[in-house]
Amino acid sequence: MNTQPNNPLHGVTLEHMLTELVARYGWKSLGAAIPIRCFNNDPSIPSSLKFLRRTPWARAEVERLYLQQRD
Repeated sequence: MNTQPNNPLHGVTLEHMLTELVARYGWKSLGAAIPIRCFNNDPSIPSSLKFLRRTPWARAEVERLYLQQRD
């Protein structure tokens, strides 16, 4: 049973969101959409995840973009 039926991000990991966004947009476009250093300077999934897990506003931007691209 789904305990959070109104949460579209329930069960979606940050790594999954970031991997899909990078596959769809590429690092350059992702860095233009969300201007943070970990997307623009020597980007990688592990370094971006580390930053996003410590920075709530940046994570919220990634979640917003992920939901927007799903619609």
